[in-house]
Amino acid sequence: MPRVTTEIADHIAHVRLTRPDKRNAVDPDMAEAIVAAGESLRQADIRAVILSGDGAAFCAGLDVASFARFAASDPGALVMPRTHGDANLFQEVALTWRNLPVPVIAALHGAVYGAGFQLALGADIRIAAPDAKLAIMEMKWGLVPDMGGMALLPHLTRSDVIRRMTYTAEPIGAAQAAEWGLVTELADDPLEAATALAQQIAGRSPSAIRAAKALIATAESGAARADVLMAESRAQAGLIGGPEQMEVIAANMAGRAPKFAKGD
Repeated sequence: MPRVTTEIADHIAHVRLTRPDKRNAVDPDMAEAIVAAGESLRQADIRAVILSGDGAAFCAGLDVASFARFAASDPGALVMPRTHGDANLFQEVALTWRNLPVPVIAALHGAVYGAGFQLALGADIRIAAPDAKLAIMEMKWGLVPDMGGMALLPHLTRSDVIRRMTYTAEPIGAAQAAEWGLVTELADDPLEAATALAQQIAGRSPSAIRAAKALIATAESGAARADVLMAESRAQAGLIGGPEQMEVIAANMAGRAPKFAKGD
């Protein structure tokens, strides 16, 4: 059975982790499959992505059975090569979703630990079930988080929160995660809520949504104020008067949903 499946319907890509017997734990093959799924969508005619996991958990972390193989190998050869731009394979598991030009929504339930937690951080938005548990789990195994989390966490929460979660490896509830900025919102059925949100996003101007995601990334990159302001102006200049913006105006005036040419 494949470790990851991707289905596209109504301009929304549904990416599911499909290893429920292992609580979707990540081994090297699954890491490859997650990254391949992200890369396959970069040129797709989509407007949003939903990440979810089959079974009892979104993703319970790294596959423990893989640890022995890691220990027996050359660790440097495994994690040091930059195989995906400035990242290695395991870091790209999370970062590939930030690199997509469209919004990504993670629907979280059950255990969201370690590798699963960092995968979720790669999404633009995280919707969690009230009983979901999240953890930076690596310290439990005498390791540090090394799957892109440290590049993403400082944009979401405070330093003391990152340190507490990293040092203790203690799971936190979804409500606490939301209070700390790690979860966007709670929903009894996170996949249903993620789907509704993705449908709402898919109804907006595709070019404006893509420009907004790129602009937010620039703003979060630490770029100089002048560069961020110029990026705002450049993005806006590329949208004003364009066919999609004109269709939005026409649709608003007519009280109807906009219809965008590509893929409609």
